Amino acid sequence: VQLQAFGGGLVQAGGSLRLSCAASGNIGSISVMRWYRQSPGKQRELVASITSGGSTEYTDSVKGRFTISRDNAAKTVYLQMNSLAPEDTAVYHCNADIRPLYSGSLFNVYWGQGTLVTVSS
Repeated sequence: VQLQAFGGGLVQAGGSLRLSCAASGNIGSISVMRWYRQSPGKQRELVASITSGGSTEYTDSVKGRFTISRDNAAKTVYLQMNSLAPEDTAVYHCNADIRPLYSGSLFNVYWGQGTLVTVSS
């Protein structure tokens, strides 16, 4: 099972970016999918999460600007980031609770590689 993230880059303040993270491999089911971020010198922060049923949660600093969504058939989670600010600069990681095929009912936490988002002022 793998998670692969796409979509980071350099954007000016006020701009937008869309991150994607696709799960692949022998997957039985996916429960919660999340986006984290980590800036230099700061602790990793949970940015947003979404359940398989579509319930979402956001950290306060991104509410109203970021939107998390998922395509269950494509096993992909997205993070639409609008009104980006320099403080949003970070490496963004996706994360998901996945039950591999043939693992019974056991869910494991999987991480994708980071994708760098840089917001210039």
